[in-house]
Amino acid sequence: MTPELNFRAARRILAHVMRLFALTAILAAATRLSFAAEEPIPALKEVFAPTFLVGAAIEPSQLRITTDVNLLRKHFSSITAENVMKPHRLAPREGQYYFGPADELVRFAQVNGIKLRGHTLLWHRNAPAWFFEGGDRAEIRGRLERYVGDVVTHFKGKVYAWDVVNEVAGDEAGKTYRESSPWFKALGPDYIEYAFRAARAADPDVQLFINDYDTEEPAKRANLMTIIKDLMKKGVPLDGVGHQVHTRVGASAKDVDDALKEVAALGLVNHVTELDVSVYEDPGSCAATRTDCKPDYGAAVPESVLAAQAILYRQLFDVFKSHPTLKSVTTWGISDSHTWLATFPVTRTNKPLLFDTAGKPKEAFRAIVEATPFGDKRI
Repeated sequence: MTPELNFRAARRILAHVMRLFALTAILAAATRLSFAAEEPIPALKEVFAPTFLVGAAIEPSQLRITTDVNLLRKHFSSITAENVMKPHRLAPREGQYYFGPADELVRFAQVNGIKLRGHTLLWHRNAPAWFFEGGDRAEIRGRLERYVGDVVTHFKGKVYAWDVVNEVAGDEAGKTYRESSPWFKALGPDYIEYAFRAARAADPDVQLFINDYDTEEPAKRANLMTIIKDLMKKGVPLDGVGHQVHTRVGASAKDVDDALKEVAALGLVNHVTELDVSVYEDPGSCAATRTDCKPDYGAAVPESVLAAQAILYRQLFDVFKSHPTLKSVTTWGISDSHTWLATFPVTRTNKPLLFDTAGKPKEAFRAIVEATPFGDKRI
């Protein structure tokens, strides 16, 4: 064999060895991340107390699950109503309010010294038909303002922030508003202003947010920023922007950083409102049309995927800590035992949160609470 062929063969062997080493290193890192049984687990709310609140979205039924209650009491300084403060749950019929389940969350929060975020006053997916009966613009506006006023008044002094409107921006470049919304069809873009002014009239002290997904995507964010700047120009009482940050392994933390910077430049408060990290690197068509979704991992999500998830969580929290305007970070769920991603966009195993199905801290948890460097340099 010539010296040149020897050299080429050696390069191929070395490349193969390096790939094996990289995979071994990732798996070893995942193993190192597991907490020993006797090792004390730091409380998330204490780790991040100097910078922002740490929250979780919950259902009242979870207050009867011991594991969930223990996690909430130890780790979280804020909770969000996952569903029970949405219009179809609070007022399925005009003038008839069902505050009971939401009031359960209020009582739990008050007893345990936890703050409560209100979610959400208006959302196109939860708009009961009674709002729009008759089709008269003035009547529809009146119903909107009465509903917002009634709900915000009921929770006055109990909720520290409201997602006043949810997902109002269009998804496509140049299409500023979600024009398919029944609110937009009935009132045009003015419904957003009506909702904010009604909320402020009912509670002068609560923080008022506009909340949306994919704010890390430049085209979507441009639409949202156009709406925000128009509201600010009109003097609408807007305190901040909620970034849902439903993301996935393989995503870029820098994109979230860009979104937070753009909002901060307007002098507004940032909240991360619905954080989770899917273990599937799906294309956009999976969420949009349920096509080309990655196959189900089943019960055994690969350790290399969980390690990649942990790295992304660390990168995201490094970004979060760098923004003084970011005052709250909420995960969309407490643990992997209860996550909307178990059935959306398709039914399959997903493990997107910081605690596993048994309520134990995952690699991702260790990644965000460690003071030492974590990520590519470490593995």
